[in-house]
Amino acid sequence: MDSGGWSRRRFVGALAGGAAAAALPACDNAPAPATTPAPEPEAGTSASREARRPSGPRPLYLGTYTSVEGGGKGIGLATYDAATGRITGSGTITGVGDPSYLALHPDRRTLYAVDERDNGAVTAVRLADRKVLGSRGTGGAAPCHLSVHPGGRWLLSANYGSGSVAVHPIDASGALGERTGLVRHTVPPPGPGQEGPHAHQFVTSPDGGHVLAVDLGTDTVYTYRLDDKAGTLTEVAQARTRPGAGPRHLTFHPGGRYAYLANEVDNTVAVCSYDPASGRVEVGEAQSTGTGSGTNYPAQILVTADGRHAFLANRGHNSLTRYAVEADGARLRLLGTVPVGGDFPRQIAFSPDGTLLFAANQKSSTVTVFHVDGADGGLRRAGEAFPSPVAVCALPL
Repeated sequence: MDSGGWSRRRFVGALAGGAAAAALPACDNAPAPATTPAPEPEAGTSASREARRPSGPRPLYLGTYTSVEGGGKGIGLATYDAATGRITGSGTITGVGDPSYLALHPDRRTLYAVDERDNGAVTAVRLADRKVLGSRGTGGAAPCHLSVHPGGRWLLSANYGSGSVAVHPIDASGALGERTGLVRHTVPPPGPGQEGPHAHQFVTSPDGGHVLAVDLGTDTVYTYRLDDKAGTLTEVAQARTRPGAGPRHLTFHPGGRYAYLANEVDNTVAVCSYDPASGRVEVGEAQSTGTGSGTNYPAQILVTADGRHAFLANRGHNSLTRYAVEADGARLRLLGTVPVGGDFPRQIAFSPDGTLLFAANQKSSTVTVFHVDGADGGLRRAGEAFPSPVAVCALPL
């Protein structure tokens, strides 16, 4: 996970998971979960959040590795109860190899997955009938992250193994076209202990004017302009962390002027400022994750829709760090940590209404769910962990 290349990233924590495999039987003929839009999150009281909570079972998609011992057979299918957080498995979408990260099209009709392999690819799945619409090569090795540009016309992906980012067009059916953009991170040179670039995330800024790539190997956040007609990338800025930080994941404050960076290698977080006009990012001072002196690899950081709290997943310490967000997004104040109830939380996600937080725990092959208190950012476990083979991504709709 730190400097051993993508193969270590892929196989670390892949434990045998016979019980987990039983929880998600291959069942392509099971009824497709409902995908009606959930209410949009907004600032407000806990009471208003309760009023916006959707009723009935909600869809949950689960990413895994299919080529490791105890791994899954494809994209896991489940539902969750929006009130209790209880998860129920319902089957598997087969025919997708090593779908370790998932993303949804803005129209909610198509699901996208990385195929995290030597010859990397991205795959589109139509949700109405779970038909795999095909795969396209990313031009690199071990794609580990993808996102859909807000306009719904472009898919962005990050190749961890080769340190590059790619762009694919999305047609009206949700299917992917041939790659239109590919950029490998060659400058600056790799950071301490790194053998090369390792692109770990590729996302769009809140204003929609830029796309940003986080590279663990070069200790750099790259800003690009995306040509919305050609699907090509032009670099406009670089923001460097302190040497050896190993930046992994960036999330923006709702205000759009600040973002929070999780640094995997040196076990820190940083507040970053963002200028929408130029696309420039400035990385602030490294801050504590609250996990002490033991070995810990921060994974993903999230901020609530009202911008008042942030949460960080800690692999090693096996916890979730809670932060209060202050000064309109410019400051993080450490509140403490909460045990995640699993081993090696690789990824975390909010339910659409923000009342639940899901943690995909890779080594324990489980997904744990927490109720989120909108007033103070408190986390309360929502029942028992759900078994899911080599759980590396949970996408609740």
